[in-house]
Amino acid sequence: MNKEKWDEENIPDQTGKIVIVTGASSGIGFEAAKALANKHAEVIIAVRNPEKGESAKRRIIEQNKIADVKVLQLDLTDLQSVKTFAGNFKKKYLSLNILINNAGVMTPPYTKTADGFELQMGTNHFGHFALTGQLFSLLKSTKGARIVTVSSGLHKSGRIDFDDLNWEKRKYPPMQGYRDSKLANLYFTHELDKKTKENNLDIIAVSAHPGMASTDLARNSGLFIKFIVKLFAQNSRMGALPTLRAAFDANAAGGEYYGPGGLMTGYPVINQPGKLSKDEIVAKKLWEVSERLTGVKFDFAK
Repeated sequence: MNKEKWDEENIPDQTGKIVIVTGASSGIGFEAAKALANKHAEVIIAVRNPEKGESAKRRIIEQNKIADVKVLQLDLTDLQSVKTFAGNFKKKYLSLNILINNAGVMTPPYTKTADGFELQMGTNHFGHFALTGQLFSLLKSTKGARIVTVSSGLHKSGRIDFDDLNWEKRKYPPMQGYRDSKLANLYFTHELDKKTKENNLDIIAVSAHPGMASTDLARNSGLFIKFIVKLFAQNSRMGALPTLRAAFDANAAGGEYYGPGGLMTGYPVINQPGKLSKDEIVAKKLWEVSERLTGVKFDFAK
């Protein structure tokens, strides 16, 4: 096993394992789904646009004829869609080994979700919070299940304003909305890890960030950001490795945060998240607010 340069070769055979990857029609989500399909997992591509999902599925099967890939519609900007997805999934499956909360939006113009959330917080945090909560019964009943939530190094300059979560009172800088949502991803992971440990559940909740990876996530960013990404970013396959290591490293512990070993590129290692993300009071408050606003409560009873 190559420990210095952790890559797909370090992932053991996943025959019989079921994995959901949200936002897997492109970018690092697609690369993660492809890697897992090549390891013989049954991979569910959970995407808002089924046509793009089917296109991703075809690309995976083109390079691996026996890949087991399915596409299910999931719109994280609509809590009813999340509920429908989870309900349909639970009708068909009795277990869930890995949930990769990967889908995200970055720096769109100010928009609200179907439920009135600011689009980035609504998609990147609230949607995944609701999805995880509604799949939690399957995760609890699956030995050694993992929940991987993809954040960003930009979380370090995020700050949650509980008085104006939907940016209705403040001027809206899209990049700050993105940073805040990525900080929320870490608060969610830390509080989820804490609660699973308190209840002695056989679940690991971890997070990851891709560093600077060349994907279409930055399509709404300014020309300068696009130039920097083009100049310095690593490819999507490398960008997916922190997510994959968080999902499959046998030595991973709950609450860990994986990212590139270099400044923003390189093979994945454990990273240190920003100091703010470790604030247990804020994490607890965000959890309670998220339960109230989404109407989703996690059942931690064994």
